[in-house]
Amino acid sequence: MSSERILVILPALNESRNIARVVDGVRAHLPGADVLVIDDGSFDGTGYEAGGAGAMVLTMPYNVGIGAAVQAGFQFAASRDYDIVIRNDGDGQHAPEANLDLIEKLRAENADLVVGSRFLGDAGDYGTPLLRRLGSGILARLLSIITGQRVTDPTSGCAVFNRRAIQLFAQAYPHDYPEPEAIVIAHRSGLRQTEIPVKMIPRAHGASSITPLRSVYYMIKVILAILINLLRRPPQVKL
Repeated sequence: MSSERILVILPALNESRNIARVVDGVRAHLPGADVLVIDDGSFDGTGYEAGGAGAMVLTMPYNVGIGAAVQAGFQFAASRDYDIVIRNDGDGQHAPEANLDLIEKLRAENADLVVGSRFLGDAGDYGTPLLRRLGSGILARLLSIITGQRVTDPTSGCAVFNRRAIQLFAQAYPHDYPEPEAIVIAHRSGLRQTEIPVKMIPRAHGASSITPLRSVYYMIKVILAILINLLRRPPQVKL
């Protein structure tokens, strides 16, 4: 049995109707892992529900945004010497059994991070709106050119990270729309990354905050952020 210490981080904003089910699913498939819910300024009792389900809860003082919340999770993991971090979203759209596949791929490929892609093969995209899928495709093409390897799901919030990636993102993680920029940061810092297909599940409660109009705004803003990132000195990882 592996002695690796695994932390699953679940950023969540007003997910009180989903979070206990998500925590239960994660713990059922990874009973030896610790689960940390990052309550990003929720006002609906998300943190209370997460704690009741057996998760540790890190409560942000106000809504700091998805990137800062996830970075807080990496800082928590780095300060407590975890070997592996898995990130899922708190809305329950990531099938918890995929976490085992992510870890297996991380070990088999000796990778630093593995991203779960809903668009790789027939992995299981349940119906991403056309405009969002178009924007994701444009970002994927740009990131594939920058990294020199195929990227299919640049906005995925389902991924696994080893110690090098944990240390990197504890010190440097994008705060606005982080996933595409994080791929660039990891590439420029010399980390090895790859993808595997994962299944996505329609959320049981609530709705995504990303509207069609926000999708266009998101794509333009992220492309600009990526291009600016290329002009900066990449962060270095020391272990």
